[in-house]
Formats: sequence, C-alpha cells, structure tokens
Amino acid sequence: MSLGSALLKRLYIHKTLSIPWSDIRFGRKRDPKHGKPCALLPDGKPAPIEFNVSHQAGLVALVGCNTQDVELGVDIVCVNERNDYRLIDQEGFGGWVDVYAEIFSPEESWDMKYNTDPFKLLDGTEVTAEMLGRYDRCCVRNEQLVATLPGSGEKRKFSSDLLIDAKLRRFYTFWCYKEAYIKLDGEALLAKWIKELEFRNTRAPRPGTVPRCSTHGVWGEEVRDVEVWLKGERLMDVRMEIRGFEEDFMIAVAVKPETGVPEALTGFESLDLEGDVLEVARVG
Repeated sequence: MSLGSALLKRLYIHKTLSIPWSDIRFGRKRDPKHGKPCALLPDGKPAPIEFNVSHQAGLVALVGCNTQDVELGVDIVCVNERNDYRLIDQEGFGGWVDVYAEIFSPEESWDMKYNTDPFKLLDGTEVTAEMLGRYDRCCVRNEQLVATLPGSGEKRKFSSDLLIDAKLRRFYTFWCYKEAYIKLDGEALLAKWIKELEFRNTRAPRPGTVPRCSTHGVWGEEVRDVEVWLKGERLMDVRMEIRGFEEDFMIAVAVKPETGVPEALTGFESLDLEGDVLEVARVG
C-alpha cells in the first residue's frame, strides 16, 4: 500500500505539472520534519498544487487540487477489516467505543453507542431508529430485537447483530471524518485538540456493492451535510464529504477553505496499477 501511495503521488505530480518522472522531488510544508508532504519544483520551491493520499485494505485514494490556496485531507476506512467483534462480544459495543475515549468527545461517543442509521433486514425491510423504539439502546450481539413497521404496526424480529453492524459502520464514519480533517490540518491523529474536534449531523453513507467480473466495485451514497465543530464553535470554512465504496469501504474528504470549491468535491477515477500507473512511470 505504501508503494501504491508513492506511485499514485508521482503520477499525479507528473501529469499535473509535466515534470519528468525521474525529476519528481518531495518536501514538507511549514515544518521540515513533521509538515505535510508537498511536491517540489526542479528549483526546489514548493509546487503550486495540493494533494493528500490514504490507503487501507488494498485500496489507495488520492485527492489533488491545482492550487496552493486550499488544504486537502482524505482518509479511507474498511469497516470489516479488523476483528472488532471479538472485543465487542467481550465488552459490548459501548465498551468497545470507550476504548477510543481519548479520540472522541463524550457527545460523539454517546451518539455512536445509542443512535443508528437505517439498515436492512435479511428480507430487505429497511429499519429506522423510529421503528426500533428503545431497542436502539442495544449494544450487544446475539439478542433478538423487534422492529415495528409504521402504519400497520406489524412486528419484525431480527438479530441484534444487524444493529451492531450498523452502529459499527457509523463509528467508522466518525473515524473517517476525524482522520481526514486531521490530515488536512497536517497534525497526527493524537493532536491535543482531537477530542474537541466534533462531527454533528453525522450519517453513514449507504454502501455500494461487491465488485463483480470486470468491474472495480460500485460506489455507494455520497453524504455532504456533516457539521464540523472545534472547541464548541462550528467551522464554516471547511467542507467535508464521505462516500461509500463497495460494501465495506468509505472515503472521507476535507477541504479548507470551502469557498470556490465545487458542490461535489471529488470525481474519483479508478486506475489500474500496471496499465495506468507503472506504464506511465516507465515512459516518463
């Protein structure tokens, strides 16, 4: 993944600035040791572009802009990459969220534990928080829950595993937003103000579908209405969006300032490592 990230950065710089592949150089903004990576022109000056890269579980994403007047951050999460259920089964979902108490505010932690986005039962029925009633407080797996259909009052029984899956996806939405913003700012994940960085009106994007045959996966929903708050004040100069990819991936993008950027921040294009990247590197 690190190699893929390195190649993708060079491809972007090569195509954007027409710098020969062998002449591409990197530096760091502001702090020479801990600053954000940046491209350098042949004379050693910072190039007039901005970019950021993230990789996770076999997927690499880059966002770039042909100006130095904005800051960019991108992050990828894969909901089912790790064995999170082992700890969830031991401590409950609430205890699992508490493991990350140094990263999330109390309000964010409460939101992740007890709120849920709509999710589908095995028969295709979509369950909303209103249909759950107080079952939305459930934080353990392997329990039988009941959803009440609006209008008819019909009851549908289902495993709490589906609810915990939805809450886990919501948790990773918060995580993806937070890391994308921190990468925009250029600080590490353990920035001193990380707990004071809050995301409100948060909703997990609906997933895409599994890649089949020659496809590279299908994009899911794109969500753009999250609110970014820092130290109790809403940040109005930041725009963020998150998008589902295939069934388990989500990609969040942060832009600052948001003035002048398009409504849709990104238009991701799928690239093949051998044909679209390495072939250019050999020629360039």
